[in-house]
Amino acid sequence: MEHILKTTDLAKPLLVQWPTLIVCSLCYSGFALSTLYADTFGVLAAGILLTLALTLFSSFSHEVLHGHPFRNETLNTLLVFPALGLLIPYPRFRDTHLAHHYDPSLTDPYDDPETNYVDPAVWVTWSPLRRAVYQLNNTLFGRMVLGPFIGLATFYTQDIKAVLAGNRRILDAYLFHFAGLIPVFWWLLSISTLPLWVYLLAVYASHAILKIRTFLEHCAHEKARCRSVIIEDRGVLSLLFLNNNLHSVHHASPTVPWYRLPRLYAEKRAAYLKRNGGYAFRSYGQVIGLFFFRIKDPVPHALMPIPPVPQLDAAPHPEPIRQAETLLP
Repeated sequence: MEHILKTTDLAKPLLVQWPTLIVCSLCYSGFALSTLYADTFGVLAAGILLTLALTLFSSFSHEVLHGHPFRNETLNTLLVFPALGLLIPYPRFRDTHLAHHYDPSLTDPYDDPETNYVDPAVWVTWSPLRRAVYQLNNTLFGRMVLGPFIGLATFYTQDIKAVLAGNRRILDAYLFHFAGLIPVFWWLLSISTLPLWVYLLAVYASHAILKIRTFLEHCAHEKARCRSVIIEDRGVLSLLFLNNNLHSVHHASPTVPWYRLPRLYAEKRAAYLKRNGGYAFRSYGQVIGLFFFRIKDPVPHALMPIPPVPQLDAAPHPEPIRQAETLLP
């Protein structure tokens, strides 16, 4: 099966990936137009354009950390040096995401830096209010509204502890980030016609949109290959996410650039669906309809032992999503 899924022709890197460079130009063009011509477009239109540009910039940054569009890492990093998204240092995004790509650790509360699951032994120590907040965060509505704040708070807390413990690599990542903030804030305070509060709102809104992509990306499952989703969406969101909705395909072939993923999936659709146990959905519209106000699965990791503590009864645990093959045509 693994051999079948490795399509070497599609994984061969070009010297320069022009489609990815075009995406880069769209990100910076959206940033420039929304901040330079806010008076012309109106604050609302400029804010929407900026939100889309920042969302795409995050997806572009994901391509960069996987070695695109150039073969030279320094050139790639220069493309994302300006910290347009303000909040996440690119070197930290790179390090944590590459660690996340160790599939045997996917969804593990301790070893997967991007998981939203928690250890049941930790869960039972939380107050009912905190449990309720995290359960709301396991609906798509909650993930979009609360998810950026919860994720950033957790991320910063862990990084601050690591820096205080002497982790120089993480400290250097933030120094890199602060340097990248200088040209962005110079532009916003000296040249931009867009109010700063609108920019900050667009930053949060872009994180909220990205939560649509990450909401169902991974589920707890005994087999690592069955933990990554496929969402067969070809609309605006799949473009903003640079086809990362085909997430199981990306995890199987992480060096394949975004614009080749749909063809790779189309050529071996049945093999990919068999490989990931049918964990798939037709579109983001279907995902929104199913889970906008519905809890997708338990916050405590379903495959870790749950301590027999009475307080756990105060928080219901729906069955985790394991497969969705019946949701496909």
